[in-house]
Amino acid sequence: MANHMPTVLLSREMRKPLEDQRLRAPRREGTRQLVAALLMGCLAFLAAMPTVWADDVAVPLAMQAKLLATVADYDKGFAERAKDKVKIALLTSKSPESAHAATQMTGALKALPVIGGLPHEEQVMQFESAGALNAACKAQGISVVFVMPGFQNELGEIKKALDGLSVLSVGSIGAYVQQGIVLGFDVISGKPKLLVNLSQARVQKIAFKAELLKMVKIVE
Repeated sequence: MANHMPTVLLSREMRKPLEDQRLRAPRREGTRQLVAALLMGCLAFLAAMPTVWADDVAVPLAMQAKLLATVADYDKGFAERAKDKVKIALLTSKSPESAHAATQMTGALKALPVIGGLPHEEQVMQFESAGALNAACKAQGISVVFVMPGFQNELGEIKKALDGLSVLSVGSIGAYVQQGIVLGFDVISGKPKLLVNLSQARVQKIAFKAELLKMVKIVE
């Protein structure tokens, strides 16, 4: 099976639930409708695409980028952590598949004007060691580490690197959340779902608003 993930264009009907949401922070009472619209757009995408994505990437990367932008509005410390600009590290393994996913995610993120109401920049960062990742996050003011596909045995080291740092870790594969990544995306019983590792969120000083937590699957 090829490891490349195809770039697919959405029809107007599938794009509409995504285009209708605004990137500015929505009203609290609209949280359920906003996230539901995004997830329904994702469901429409999945229904139209029988393609098997690389590894266990259940939710297409373009959708993950949009969901991250929405979730950022419900991360209580996001603006303080990011300061003037959201710096996102797209963490890759040494596999070509991981690098290819990072290229796709870079394009998806660049299409978003703001994340959490702030400008943002992305960089691809190959994982070398827990120490190197920890040092890079501190030195460069990284506020989001987005873990690409292609990781098998290194997730414990990634978790170790981010323990105690005020950094939101996001997994492109849902199973990463059970292994210490804070936020992830999966399809459960045929429906897209946000996953949150709540205990690791506390370790990484991430506090989500209660109205978002009511809508996610909690992993402890």
